[in-house]
Amino acid sequence: MFTDNKIWMAQSDKNLYLLPKMANRHGIIAGATGTGKTVTMKVMAESFSDLGVPVFLCDIKGDLSGMCMPGVLSDNLSERIKGFGIENFAFKSYPTRFWDIFGEQGHPVRVTVSEMGPTLLGRLFGLTEIQTGVLNIVFRVADDNGLLLLDLKDLRAMLQYVGDNRAEFTTEYGNVSAASIGAIQRALLAFEDEGGDQFFGEPGLDINDWMRTDASGRGYINILTSKRLIASPLVYSTFLLWMMTELYEQLPEVGDPDKPRMIFFFDEAHLLFNDAPKALVQKIVQVVKLIRSKGVGIYFISQSPSDIPNDVLAQLSNRVQHALRAYTPAEQKAVRAAAKAFRVNDKFNTETALSELAVGEALVSFLDEEGIPTIVERARILPPQSLMGEATQSAIDALINGTELDQKYRESYDRESAYEIITKATAELEAMREKEAEEEAARKAAEKEAAAAEKAAAKEKAAAEKAAAKEAAAAAKAAQKEADKKKKVAQQAISNAASSVVSSVSTNIVNAATGGKTTSAGTIAKRAARNALSSVMRSGSSAIIRGLFGIKKG
Repeated sequence: MFTDNKIWMAQSDKNLYLLPKMANRHGIIAGATGTGKTVTMKVMAESFSDLGVPVFLCDIKGDLSGMCMPGVLSDNLSERIKGFGIENFAFKSYPTRFWDIFGEQGHPVRVTVSEMGPTLLGRLFGLTEIQTGVLNIVFRVADDNGLLLLDLKDLRAMLQYVGDNRAEFTTEYGNVSAASIGAIQRALLAFEDEGGDQFFGEPGLDINDWMRTDASGRGYINILTSKRLIASPLVYSTFLLWMMTELYEQLPEVGDPDKPRMIFFFDEAHLLFNDAPKALVQKIVQVVKLIRSKGVGIYFISQSPSDIPNDVLAQLSNRVQHALRAYTPAEQKAVRAAAKAFRVNDKFNTETALSELAVGEALVSFLDEEGIPTIVERARILPPQSLMGEATQSAIDALINGTELDQKYRESYDRESAYEIITKATAELEAMREKEAEEEAARKAAEKEAAAAEKAAAKEKAAAEKAAAKEAAAAAKAAQKEADKKKKVAQQAISNAASSVVSSVSTNIVNAATGGKTTSAGTIAKRAARNALSSVMRSGSSAIIRGLFGIKKG
């Protein structure tokens, strides 16, 4: 509890205080299940709120929601309060805000894909190093082309775009394989099936909304409802990593303030480091080291200090260690390591005490005014002033519905981003291709029609020429026939005339020999002419008659 401008956390043979000026040097609350870690975290969070420091914590079991309601006195709690010698112990509620990534039991928490970044997304999707490298290329292409990555459909569209044009991007950004693009798409699909698509979008979380105080100056306690979220440990841990990184990048330097600007409690801290690549662990270590200069204190809650990498553990100066159980050699080794992390107290054996601590007891060491860890004390943790257990649903709903933050975060919106731009460009390109295809088809059809017309004209011309030639040949044949006929008629006429002359001459010769009457030459000539003319007339009359009656010559 907050008293005398200090945080009274525990009591041994003296009161043990966490100094506000040293609270941003980070800390750890560790201990086996059921030893009192949650109560310790609540007492500390309440005290920071009274100090005017906003707090963030994760409610994994659902029993932190009671901080929005005053505590209730019980026989056990009454005995504890008397044991501490606290006079006028007051139960009270604390200014509380509820958040929920899924938007079910709190204000929705959303981030954009760009804010999360390729490194954390690679961890979130369980990608290999090579696949994460391809994801980096996708982000770089998006940045270079001014394409916003806000939600998962933007990322999916961008992956498709880069995959379809990978030959172009490979020369400038590096190798992009179809297999890697496919693997990322499959991981994205699996993440969406788990409801992860609700995590990405707008409006994105404004960290400043977590750094507020109420009208009386008490810091808001921001509770992230995590009962459903913890079922997806990777999503839970990745969100916490993003949040820590976001604070580090956004907040200005403040040096060593008299009190922290904000305190974060990361429950189940071991999830932050499970299967984390070395580069990511190094990033966490860097943030933990440097974020204190921005006035932020981080407190890790875990079952054993061994769950946390040594480089991070070395930065945690304020320690509350509840009982550890040691049933295996590995657990016994962890107990010895935890004991050695404290300054020795000659009054008891630290390692032995770790196995003997009762529920609500802990080994406590905070930084003193000089920033030096105090000698470890075996102490009892003070009771919380708010309700132990879950708050009523009506109390939670009253703090969520209709509030300023509810109006700000309840409804999501979808502005133009990579998905819309790529979809529009793809549609325009497809329309252009269809138009080009139609124009090409029309051109080919016109060419085909022109070729057909030309062919028909050539065929018609050839037919006309053939008909004309045939007609000319027929006319020539007819003319030749007519000429032959005339020649024949003439020849016949000559023949008849000659025959007549010959006959008359012969008659004259006979008559002359017998003393008969002879025909004169003039008469013979006339007779020959008459016979020739008769032959010609007969031929002409026959032709006329055939023409009149359409009779062909047999």
